[in-house]
Amino acid sequence: MKGEAFCPAHVTGFFKVEKGGPGLAAQGTIGAGFSIEDGVKSTVQEAQGGRAITTRGHPADDTRVSEHILERFDELTGGLPPLEVIHDIGIPVGYGLGASGAVALSLSMALDRALDTGLGPEGAGRIAHEAEVRCRTGLGDVLAAYHGGFELRTAPGAPGVGAVEKMETDATAVIVCLAPVSTRRFIDEKMDTVNGLGGRMAEKLAGSGDPEEFQDMSLEFARHAGVVTRRMDDVIGALVGAGYGCGVALFGETVFALVPRGKDHLVREALPDLPQAAVITSRIDGRGAR
Repeated sequence: MKGEAFCPAHVTGFFKVEKGGPGLAAQGTIGAGFSIEDGVKSTVQEAQGGRAITTRGHPADDTRVSEHILERFDELTGGLPPLEVIHDIGIPVGYGLGASGAVALSLSMALDRALDTGLGPEGAGRIAHEAEVRCRTGLGDVLAAYHGGFELRTAPGAPGVGAVEKMETDATAVIVCLAPVSTRRFIDEKMDTVNGLGGRMAEKLAGSGDPEEFQDMSLEFARHAGVVTRRMDDVIGALVGAGYGCGVALFGETVFALVPRGKDHLVREALPDLPQAAVITSRIDGRGAR
């Protein structure tokens, strides 16, 4: 018994929370963002006894989402066999890169394959989305990363419920990760402040599909939400001063720039000295979870 799956990391630039109907599968966000080639690979395999969750690579802050998904599959199958879950996490956790969503979706797909439950990617995606909503670790990353690419989420919900329009870009993402931010705290404190603006931005981007406009909107959204710190402003100022647009990854103390392929080294050269920061350079992942 073994199952594996990969889910790309996802950056949200702006959003609006909506409830498309009753139930967790219909809750979520509209908004825009992009998936990158780094992400999370989850492996499920038979164990000698009991159940274990192991993380490798970047450390995880907790395992709530994984545990919730295991409970759901325990209910679906009438009892899980002893198994080991291994999360290979290729992105820093808590920096607005959708790590919990990538953990949730890759694990759910891997369990479906290992246990032959017949859910398929869409059914596994629904379980992952519901786990994120219930644990208050995310609202739209699962739907977005399921599809991949540079996307506009036009209807909220899980895969098969929500809707996504892919927009064209061949840009490379340069992502500057300064410090983590609690998604749960943001959901609790900031949601009412930003919802109206996020809805208007989604309508406007639907008409243009322009990555530059997306970045401008993302930065405006973050400033309106009051989440831009002094260190972020230093990075933003350096990039704008060098002629590069940028946005803010929600939710994290993280700034990103989408630049033409082959120009990412120029963006990195424009950055101020950031001894504690992690800088990720990645192409957009257009394939989605797999």
